[in-house]
Amino acid sequence: MEVIVKGVYKHFKGNYYIVEDIAINSETDEKCVVYRALYGDAKLYVRPYDMFCSLVDKEKYPNVTQKYRFEKVDKLD
Repeated sequence: MEVIVKGVYKHFKGNYYIVEDIAINSETDEKCVVYRALYGDAKLYVRPYDMFCSLVDKEKYPNVTQKYRFEKVDKLD
């Protein structure tokens, strides 16, 4: 999965976020996604790229229909 900067993504728990940028951790060279909540006070978050793109843990969340933790959407519900 490729993360698109300025793309809107839905978290599997239902909230929406916009990807602000892709960053590199200066200590580890790990690629990270910088994203902002599209609700509430619009907090800014950072998460490792691989975790952002990871599959939903179906054992922990068996009722979730979304395949990935974050999935790109064309429009908000």
